[in-house]
Amino acid sequence: MDYQRVLTVQDISCVGQCSLTVALPILSACGLETCILPSAVLSTHTGGFTGYTFRDLTEDMPAIEAHWVKEKIRFDAVYTGYLGSAKQIDYVKSMLRSLSKPECLAVVDPAMADNGKLYVGFDEAFVGCMRTLAAEADYLLPNITEAAFLTGTEYRESYDEAYADALAEKLLALGAKNLILTGVSFRPETTGVLVFEKGERKYYEHRKIAQGCHGTGDVYASAFVGALLRGKSAYEAACIAADYVVACIEFTRRLPDHWYGVAFEPVLGELMKKL
Repeated sequence: MDYQRVLTVQDISCVGQCSLTVALPILSACGLETCILPSAVLSTHTGGFTGYTFRDLTEDMPAIEAHWVKEKIRFDAVYTGYLGSAKQIDYVKSMLRSLSKPECLAVVDPAMADNGKLYVGFDEAFVGCMRTLAAEADYLLPNITEAAFLTGTEYRESYDEAYADALAEKLLALGAKNLILTGVSFRPETTGVLVFEKGERKYYEHRKIAQGCHGTGDVYASAFVGALLRGKSAYEAACIAADYVVACIEFTRRLPDHWYGVAFEPVLGELMKKL
């Protein structure tokens, strides 16, 4: 296995098991040199906590990029998660040009919406900027809500395969080379992942667990990137990541007071076995 260097750009929520506090340990456990670029630092994530602190690090990003360019630091992959502004998206696009090795993979998780709604602080202008980053993705990982916003499609809670396939076609038309559409559910008791890789369509269906957890999208994306860079195909990586998230949620259900995040650490061994 080649020793690869991946850069992940997203926020640090110091407590809450999401974003960088998920991505760093999962990618490291997958055997990757994991470099981080925090877009912001929060005392906790914003889901269920009140009075949290927030420090925006947007203005630090150009100087960090310039230093890395000076030091000739280059990356085998760049994986983006939550980005807080259009300016941050522009900085990430600049880094993809200045810091990528020739075969660098750009993996974009357009973390901006769920359950039919944009996250607080985002608007249509931000969605438009995210489209430009999605266009540069080698692998794009939206959920159904994000896919609807990115493509200007009406969001539906219930849908059929034709709706999901139409979303996928529109997303690929934006410019993304490969697509992993998450949270695709055609039956009430199941959910799954729709994968378009090199023009081939595959769907992986698995059991849906009613109890959700904060941070599962970040766990999924991080496990996907880790498996992909370990040589798995996009479909194999998508299945491995999905199974890992299910295992994490199942473990978290044993912890009645663990409402603020997904207990991914005790299940890391399961992910390692799959790799």
